[in-house]
Amino acid sequence: QEQLVESGGGSVQAGGSLRLSCAASGRTFSTVAMGWFRQAPGKERELVAAISWNGDNTYYSDSVKGRFTISRDNAKNTVPLQMNSLKAEDTAVYYCAADPLMTRLRRGQCVYWGQGTQVTVSS
Repeated sequence: QEQLVESGGGSVQAGGSLRLSCAASGRTFSTVAMGWFRQAPGKERELVAAISWNGDNTYYSDSVKGRFTISRDNAKNTVPLQMNSLKAEDTAVYYCAADPLMTRLRRGQCVYWGQGTQVTVSS
């Protein structure tokens, strides 16, 4: 059974850093695009960062560009998201997602989703 499990969430003060990780299992995720989404209370889910199957292409939303870094280790089936210079508006539940097509993932039409991990940034 395919599964994505997020870890690394928590509480941090503004300006601090957190490193999320997504562990994939149940199939070969090394051939699919991976991404991180987030959803804050009362807001729509938004794509934060995405990475192609081989890591050659990445995408960042304007709100996190220059502060967040997505990467992947296909040997370990993990996708970390390094988050620096965190702001109160980064507070949300963060979800890992995967899809064979980067274009579909960027539209949020992902085949695989994790359960989410809470990130809380206090100002």
